[in-house]
Amino acid sequence: MVGSVDTATFTALDLDRFAEELNREGICIFRGLFPRTLIEEWAIAFDALFRERRERPGGVAPRGKARGYITLPWVSPFADPEVFANPAISGVLDRVFYQEYQLVQLAADIPFQGSEYQEIHRDFRPLFTDRIITPLYAVAVNFPLVEVTAENGPFEMARGTHRMPKEEALVKVRSGEIPMEAFYLRPGDVMIRSPLALHRGTPNRTPRPRPMIVMGYVMHWLHTRKVDLTLPRDDYDRLSPRNRELIRCQVVEKLPENATETYINFEY
Repeated sequence: MVGSVDTATFTALDLDRFAEELNREGICIFRGLFPRTLIEEWAIAFDALFRERRERPGGVAPRGKARGYITLPWVSPFADPEVFANPAISGVLDRVFYQEYQLVQLAADIPFQGSEYQEIHRDFRPLFTDRIITPLYAVAVNFPLVEVTAENGPFEMARGTHRMPKEEALVKVRSGEIPMEAFYLRPGDVMIRSPLALHRGTPNRTPRPRPMIVMGYVMHWLHTRKVDLTLPRDDYDRLSPRNRELIRCQVVEKLPENATETYINFEY
């Protein structure tokens, strides 16, 4: 079972266990890592952003019927080192990545009413070939801005499929040998997962969008042309030296006012 600790205080042994679970199962979950007040602040800001982006051509990338994707602007409250450089998250990443890693993605996946099941897929290709099991070289860190229930589009994943060839994993999933498991999260919970594990989004049958934040971290040498972070120079200059090294970004004098989304082809 996915481990959880119902407190925001995690020991080195907790982090060791989460890292082992992530390597073995392809997923681990921190329960109650972020305070509810932080999530509420993000949710209010996101709702305003989503309303504005839906009115703008190209403001939301289509991810299928009634499902969208938005890159979050580097502004408050989203530009928060207590989130993207959180010590508990970093503690797990330090244990599963064997070289320097970088944050390359800060975005939201949003199924809304009318969405459907996605095809079972991966977010990345293998580094070389499906026949070689490689260590984790990329992870997605997800946390919801609303409670994730059976009705509003829970993320589903097949455990351990990041460590086997895709076709073999699909056979096991379709036969029921490895189930597609739904993950229910409360505001404040954080999920770290391998994007190579087979997974899919599910239908949101409620009238309220279900935003799931995604922070993408990769080994420093991985080319990620489809995702990008743009930081205003003033914000970049205020970052600590460690966080400047952590973030792979384009630095600009001012954020563009009418940015459009280009990260559409994401399934492998």
